[in-house]
Order: sequence, then C-alpha cells, then structure tokens
Amino acid sequence: MAGQMAPRWKGKDAKAKKDAEAEALNEPMSKIVSQLQSSLVRSDICGFLSDNSVHLAVGAEQIDLLDKACFGRPVRTVEMDKQWFQLSLEEAFYLSYSLKCLKINGSDTSPQNDEELWHNMKSKKEIFPCFYKAYSHLRMKNWVVRSGAQYGVDFIVYRHHPARVHSEYGVLVLSDGDDKDLNGRLRVWSDIHCTTRLLGSVAKILLVIYVNKNGNSDESPLCLANYTVEERTITRWSPEQCRESCSSC
Repeated sequence: MAGQMAPRWKGKDAKAKKDAEAEALNEPMSKIVSQLQSSLVRSDICGFLSDNSVHLAVGAEQIDLLDKACFGRPVRTVEMDKQWFQLSLEEAFYLSYSLKCLKINGSDTSPQNDEELWHNMKSKKEIFPCFYKAYSHLRMKNWVVRSGAQYGVDFIVYRHHPARVHSEYGVLVLSDGDDKDLNGRLRVWSDIHCTTRLLGSVAKILLVIYVNKNGNSDESPLCLANYTVEERTITRWSPEQCRESCSSC
C-alpha cells in the first residue's frame, strides 16, 4: 500500500509495545483467518439476512476466532445457550463468496447461491458492489477492515487486531460510475481539507480506493474479477516540516 506509516503498537511502555508486535508476528492475520475459515466449514454454520446485516449463531470456538479475525460484533440476547454475531454485508459476503465458508439464508430460510445473495445485498445497499470490491481488496492483503463511521470515512484499516495496534488509514471508496453517494465526496477543497485534518488529528492517513468498473455491469458477482482498484493516499502538507533547521533562527 502506498504511503505506509510505521505501525503504532499498543502498550503502556516500550516493553508492552514490543510484546504486542511479537504476538502479532507470531500469529499473523492470514493464519487467524485461515483458522476461522476451517472452523466455519467444519461447523457448517448458516447465517441469515436481517435488514442491512447478517446474523449467525456460533459456538465458543467461532466466537474466539471471529473476534481474533475481527469479523462482526457480538450481539447480546436472552438466549443462554447461543452467542449471536452480527456481520456487515461486506463481511458476510467475503466469508460466503470469497472464502466459501459461510452459508446465508434468505427470507425463505433456505441457503442462497452467490447470484441470489449478490442481488439481495445490492437491494439493501445500492453501492454494495464498489464497497465490497474495496473491502475484499484490503482483506485479501491481510488488513483488518472495520467501519469508519466515527471518523467520517467508509472504513478504518489496521495492520492487526485493534487491541494490539492503532489503525493507520481512514478509507474512502470512489468509483468511475455516476453514483452520487460515492463520487459526491472530495470534489471540493473544503471536503479534502476537513477529512485529512480530522484523520490527521488521530494519526491516520486518508486512503482513497478508486474502483474502476471497466465498463462492466454489476448484475453478477462475476463482475468483481473485472473491476480494478487504484490506491491513493492524501496527506496534509505542513510548511513547518520543510523549513531549514537553523540554530541562529
């Protein structure tokens, strides 16, 4: 990824930060996701679409792995024998379509195939195709991808689990289409200035992911193979960082 900054590991002191880094190196995210994939396949878990998310009931093993891999969030219920997790549409489709480890039921309580699931998710979120392409692009590079709503962006990405490291990028998704919900942003200088200043104040870099559809429609998930992605980082320029160091000044 262009313009990477050094990871900021979490900890109260230097030793704790080194321990967090060592733990992350010992258990890389690719390994954790692979373990989650195997566990979900073995357990044959099936989620179900509910509004703009997917819910699934999981056991203790999946709870631990979903947390470690940073997929979804636990949902409190009165059921003592089950733990429910809520996945975003992008997270659920990634597990179902890209990793082939999760079945998802529709309104008729039967598992949906890729085409049915794609159309269902598009109907719930019109910009889903571009968002999913951006999400899967980052996940396949082993970045942890979480919602960026609290920072005014689409996603926030981490090098590893958020408990071990601070996030490095705030992500905005744009496309070559005419979708105003995506492309109405960053068109004026004030938008760029506000976004970069906000992210800069919390030590993050703005990463713009531009999804080029290359003339393909989004009627099938097969279109994703023909979409391409460009990454651009945008940072604020500080004149003070470029001044000459002079003891006589």
